[in-house]
Amino acid sequence: MTKDYIGWQDFTKIEIRIGTIVRASHFENAKKPAYILHVDMGPELGIKKSSAQITEHYLPEHLIGKKVIAVCNFKPKQIANLLSEILVTGFFDNNGHVVLATVDGEVPNGSKLC
Repeated sequence: MTKDYIGWQDFTKIEIRIGTIVRASHFENAKKPAYILHVDMGPELGIKKSSAQITEHYLPEHLIGKKVIAVCNFKPKQIANLLSEILVTGFFDNNGHVVLATVDGEVPNGSKLC
């Protein structure tokens, strides 16, 4: 059970959208192993960059075309030499490694979570 409940108004402040990874590369300047993801967030937002510590489960070339769920209205964050514009979401597996959150059907890039 969660400790802190939020109201509907709080939830609606979070802009969660679907996007497609169009480019992925090793983030050489990151302190921990990570990739730089370029995610097509649809015509309204365009291509956004994100740092993702997902190297345990994914190779960059296998990420291309993968749909991901991202928080789009966090303040951009400087991570080494990258300005991360979105937070790509995921869940920790039993070993503490991130598995990406995604969808099981075709959804247009930029669609908002409802």
